[in-house]
Amino acid sequence: MGWFNSQKSEPDSALRRERQKCWESRDAYFACLDKVGTVKPGDEGNACAPPKVVYEQNCAKSWIDYFNKRRVLAEQQANVLAQVNSQAADAKRR
Repeated sequence: MGWFNSQKSEPDSALRRERQKCWESRDAYFACLDKVGTVKPGDEGNACAPPKVVYEQNCAKSWIDYFNKRRVLAEQQANVLAQVNSQAADAKRR
């Protein structure tokens, strides 16, 4: 098998399916967090227990840690950006 072989090997497609399962279960869990108004995963109590179990089954711990931290960071960034935009709008009105 060469570098530029156009055929997909079975391990590659199996890995792709595993990643897809992880992403889909993450998306379902995060949608539940959004529904209950929780930003930080784990702070929702039992409200999202079923999708959380699936998420933890389908994703590697290192991926879960990354996704969870990224979710919190994205929310913090959105809040800072909103604050900066508000301050810029206030400055223009003066």
